[in-house]
Amino acid sequence: MPTKDRAPRTRAPNPERSPSFEDEVRELGTIVERLENGDLPLEDSLALFERGVALARNAQSRLDAAEKRVEELLGFDEVGNPVTHEVSEEQG
Repeated sequence: MPTKDRAPRTRAPNPERSPSFEDEVRELGTIVERLENGDLPLEDSLALFERGVALARNAQSRLDAAEKRVEELLGFDEVGNPVTHEVSEEQG
């Protein structure tokens, strides 16, 4: 029995710019909704699931990088302790 919704519908990446974090999270949300409906053929579900995993990994990577950047800007080490530097008399 043919289905009207055979191919996974996700936004194709724009080759001119990489998608923003927010765009990828929106796409991931759309994928989750489509998978939760459960009305897709197995092959389409697997393709969407694979895309969702890739988006989730990329989002986590971006979040990790952002967290590291914030820690560097705030001056905290990887365990959350403030980073201190000795001040020489010449700097004072």
